[in-house]
Amino acid sequence: MTEEKKNIVILLGSPRKKGNSAILAEHAAAGARSAGAEVESFFIHGMDIRPCQACWKCQNPDAKGCVIDDDMRKIFPKLAAAHAWLIATPVHWFNMSTQTKLWMDRCFALPRYGKNPFDKKIGIAITYGDSDAVASGAINAIRCFQDSFRYVGATITGMVYGSATEAGEIKNNTGVLAEAEKLGKMLAR
Repeated sequence: MTEEKKNIVILLGSPRKKGNSAILAEHAAAGARSAGAEVESFFIHGMDIRPCQACWKCQNPDAKGCVIDDDMRKIFPKLAAAHAWLIATPVHWFNMSTQTKLWMDRCFALPRYGKNPFDKKIGIAITYGDSDAVASGAINAIRCFQDSFRYVGATITGMVYGSATEAGEIKNNTGVLAEAEKLGKMLAR
């Protein structure tokens, strides 16, 4: 009997394609691939994702999904079908990036795209500029993810986070890179 290959969706929430959080995501992806998973990444900043309009139409019993016609229509089915997600974000103004928050708000419509779409493994990768996770606001981002996913009944499988002030600086933190790879392997199981 062959085991079904796991698929992981990575959401890159930084405006920098090769920023510190993207580097953590690359290492997590490498870990997931080494464990046999397929990985697909979405660079949120480069997509047409508009804010939720609070119309609640996606919550109607006969709704087929979100009424906004943008790139979330490409992401919703992938999120619903995925075995796991990895959300990578820098801390901007004491919380997750605007791009990440925009994506998260739109997940309000996700239940219309499949049964139990939040019933999957979720990994979080966060980078921040201060040397302290509390002073930088990373703790706010962590708490926001924890509260949001607890509310929808999802489980965060693991988190990796580290300090990096300059673009690419996280590459010098071999410990956090190893943790990211380990997280990717956990998501692939």
